[in-house]
Amino acid sequence: MRPSLAPKGRGCGRWLLAAALALLAPAVAAHGFGRLYTLPVPVWMYLYGAAAALLASFALIAWFAVGGAAAAGPERELTQAAPLRWARRLRLRALAQGLSLAALLLAIASALVGSRNPYANFAMTWFWVLLLLGLPYLCALLGNLEPTLNPWRGLAALLGRLWPASCAGRWAYPARLGHAPALLALLALAWVELHTQWGPRGLGLLLLAYSGWTLLGVVAFGAPAWFARGDLLAVWMRLLGALAPLGFARPGQVWLRAPGAGLLQLRVAEPALLLFVLLLLAATALDGLRATAPWAQWFWVDLYQWLEPWVGKDPVAAYHRMQPLYLLFSSAALLLAPALYLAIYLLAVALAGRLGGGSQGTAALALRFAPSLLPIALVYHMAHYYPLLLAQGPKILGLLSDPFGWRWDLFGSRELLRGGWTVAADSIWHTQLALIVGGHIVGVYIAHLEAFRLFPGRRRAALSQLPMLALMMAYTAFGLWILAQPLAG
Repeated sequence: MRPSLAPKGRGCGRWLLAAALALLAPAVAAHGFGRLYTLPVPVWMYLYGAAAALLASFALIAWFAVGGAAAAGPERELTQAAPLRWARRLRLRALAQGLSLAALLLAIASALVGSRNPYANFAMTWFWVLLLLGLPYLCALLGNLEPTLNPWRGLAALLGRLWPASCAGRWAYPARLGHAPALLALLALAWVELHTQWGPRGLGLLLLAYSGWTLLGVVAFGAPAWFARGDLLAVWMRLLGALAPLGFARPGQVWLRAPGAGLLQLRVAEPALLLFVLLLLAATALDGLRATAPWAQWFWVDLYQWLEPWVGKDPVAAYHRMQPLYLLFSSAALLLAPALYLAIYLLAVALAGRLGGGSQGTAALALRFAPSLLPIALVYHMAHYYPLLLAQGPKILGLLSDPFGWRWDLFGSRELLRGGWTVAADSIWHTQLALIVGGHIVGVYIAHLEAFRLFPGRRRAALSQLPMLALMMAYTAFGLWILAQPLAG
């Protein structure tokens, strides 16, 4: 994070330190909505309250929850429901796939030749807000809609029409490669989001590069194999779709189930997919942490004073010399954060296995309990980014009329919802609080149901979940602490 004002004067280090300490005064301001909001009670009271809610929910789950097939609840097939029959008759899926592909092509064109103002360019809102925020939340709410709304599936289908043999694949997908391509794509996307300030041109090149990467994967291994394990959006949406009340066994077959029941059927079969989930958690937390005053103090004050003999006492010159160091510092944090999350998670899982008395090793248990992390990853993401979705997402209606920022008004909607939707600061904070606590309670519940499958007897299952409860409480406290910190500037 770069300071908003370039420092001036030889005493700038002390001034920055004093300013940072002032920002960390007890009257903190929740930062998730970009403006100051003083919490009605101290942060520690929220943390104790959240911990108490998790502890109470753990006790209720341990006492009342049931294992086995009854845990998932009843399922009802909706394949022949009237709305779905009409959707098939009207070929709505093909229409949605076509519109999704058209949106991708329009985004690439507008990014490359349209306005450089990110707020006036269709591509920026479509990709960063609708595709990366709106679509994940829609999949978690309704079901895995990725096969219908993933624009790169539409691109692969178009390639298959033009070159029928292209989507069959040249080689079998290597089993040991697993979900590594999707994991690397997520890491690259997180790095770009955190460490670049690309405008529309940079986004256009990114979309072109990822489109080329996807087509290479499809040609090399075939569309089914690549979208099953290699495509970032497909893997992400499939994981979140397990949270939804609608399940899609295959195209056209729809099941109604209890929300979250899909997590009990989800199997994380390899370390790369576990790391994918942990990276979702870690990258979101790091994105929030980088905007806070403590993060700015760690680097621009504390490290600056330590490096002063090498970077010089002139703060202006030191600032420019430390910028490359900051990129290394933040990039290293992005790589180390999921490793730290993994180490803490493995410790909790190892203790769970010892207390539960099961026969499986730590690695196998870590994969079995991985679905319980997905509700937490989702609510972290929503707590940090849903204000942006509300503020910027509705503006897509106006951008459709003027996608290139050339003052067109193709559909008469150019001035529609230009201000987006705003929510009061106190409502945002308490919504974030409810999301994080609620997501962790769901995680506790899913982990407990999985323990029924793995460990003998209710008592052993409950004991095994004490380390997982501690893990969930730690995640909750850290997430709320980040949201309660003041912005750096």
